[in-house]
Amino acid sequence: MCGVCGCGTDGVSINKPHQHEENEHQHNHDHDHDHHHHHHGDKMIIDLERDILSKNNVEAARNRGYFEAKNIFTLNLVSSPGSGKTSILETTLKDLKEKFPFYVIEGDQQTLNDANRIDALNVPVIQVNTGKGCHLESDMIYDAVKQLKPKDDSILMIENVGNLVCPSMFDLGEQKRVVIISITEGEDKPIKYPDMFHSADICIINKIDLLPYLKFDLEALKKYALQVNHHLQFFEVSATTGQGMDTWYKWLETELERNKQKNS
Repeated sequence: MCGVCGCGTDGVSINKPHQHEENEHQHNHDHDHDHHHHHHGDKMIIDLERDILSKNNVEAARNRGYFEAKNIFTLNLVSSPGSGKTSILETTLKDLKEKFPFYVIEGDQQTLNDANRIDALNVPVIQVNTGKGCHLESDMIYDAVKQLKPKDDSILMIENVGNLVCPSMFDLGEQKRVVIISITEGEDKPIKYPDMFHSADICIINKIDLLPYLKFDLEALKKYALQVNHHLQFFEVSATTGQGMDTWYKWLETELERNKQKNS
């Protein structure tokens, strides 16, 4: 259960794409959280959240040790829904899959849609459906990796559930956290959702091909983001046109080599 919003992990399923036309666990529901906290004062909520995060962090450390031992460079891709996370991932895989071995874990509440998109590129992928959950947790990654079986010296891309709140709190064992924001979302997202931007290493600004058509202040977005996290590194890209993707690729290649040297 999430210590922030109370969402549960009941109904979590881990599937390979094309196993079923529809996830057999799929069901229609409203994702409304019941916030009736049965407690005396706030101590129970605080202790519960601490216990949940402590357990997750221990399992994240286990994941990180595994990734380091096998030199698997792991990225956690986070964003709000509709930012273009999957499109950026698809474009990256299309352009680099012949150069580097990629593996992908897709996180969504329901459906195999995104995993099927990655599977169509002949890249190994596992779909984690979180049911009522609004984020991935480190034990889900552990279970998915056991099925995925990534090879040494590879890149693991984890596409988290679209949400700028809860995923910020859950370490998955990744080496780098990449927050993706599109210019259609407004330049104030970093100060409206500061925890996510504070926990990220990289900020990819997507859909810059739309800049001529929108009233959007790119420099203001960066200013707000740097107020929250002055270590953030920015990449301005368009997954649709390919603009700026080369710079993102060069960073990936550099980090992969750095990770290899660190773990050798």
